[in-house]
Amino acid sequence: MPLFALPPKSPLVGIARLASEGESLREGHNVEYFTLPAKSLLNRCVSRRSLPFTWTINPYRGCEFACKYCYARYTHEFMEMRDGAEFEQKIYVKQHTAELLRRELRRVKPREPIALGTATDPYQPAERRYEVTRGILEEFARHRGFELGIVTKSNLIVRDVDLLREVSRSNALSIHITITTLDVELARILEPRAPRPDLRMDAVRQLSEAGLTVGVSCSPVLPGITDAPADLEAVVRAAAAAGAGHIFAGPLFLKPCSAAVFLPFLEQHFPHLVENYRQRYQDRSFLPPSYGKRVAQLIAAFRRKYGIGRADPRGTMYAKKWPAQAFDEQLTLF
Repeated sequence: MPLFALPPKSPLVGIARLASEGESLREGHNVEYFTLPAKSLLNRCVSRRSLPFTWTINPYRGCEFACKYCYARYTHEFMEMRDGAEFEQKIYVKQHTAELLRRELRRVKPREPIALGTATDPYQPAERRYEVTRGILEEFARHRGFELGIVTKSNLIVRDVDLLREVSRSNALSIHITITTLDVELARILEPRAPRPDLRMDAVRQLSEAGLTVGVSCSPVLPGITDAPADLEAVVRAAAAAGAGHIFAGPLFLKPCSAAVFLPFLEQHFPHLVENYRQRYQDRSFLPPSYGKRVAQLIAAFRRKYGIGRADPRGTMYAKKWPAQAFDEQLTLF
């Protein structure tokens, strides 16, 4: 018998129907896994924001890391789940992903970057058992001429170093390890089930030593919590020491479904900031551009200080790896 009931809305259609038919795989630690017979794996990005990728792939729906600021909780609403906590408690494991990817990659044109892990971490705990992400990488290793970026908070990615190197031989691959703070205790409450920041930074070092293009995402930056210049500089300094080739940061993006989880968290751990956040994010999901600009300028200054060359290589790697005169040759290989 399932541990939850869907709202009395009938008939369910699309992803909501597929989710309701998913088979329960395992229970434990207040987390339950379900199968999800996905019909598509590759999604075209339709965001109005300027993003460094055209396509997205998410091997799972939901994420067990339970980051209090996570913007992706809204994706469970497509399955008629309105409680934001269900995003971290009910994880859907997509099926037949390699076959789907093999069929759908023909839709991708040169210079159209693909991002793996935009709405769920591809190396969350479920990956240890189900290896959906590994299967996706194995499929990419059979192709050439694609630009793939991977975003994760998990040091589990080092499990796949050999496979990642294989993918990178014939594709433009960049890896982005999210580290929002080096403060272990702060990370423990912000990102309760994610690996410690020192373990993630060590993953940066191992991937760099393996010759892979790897850097750090210091996003989101949380006003009054992680945005002190000394704290941001500490992340950049550690990233440089670990061999990161790039680092970028962006401010907190707070959708209503995320605010429903994040604001109670603030009330418990940072009560003095609650009213400030309510005012800043009243009737909006983004902070004013001026705040993001200040963060970007700080990170840029620290990059220069510690010798990190780039903010984010995504969107430029294709042209670097395959000059314009090689485009026709590459097209014949998809």
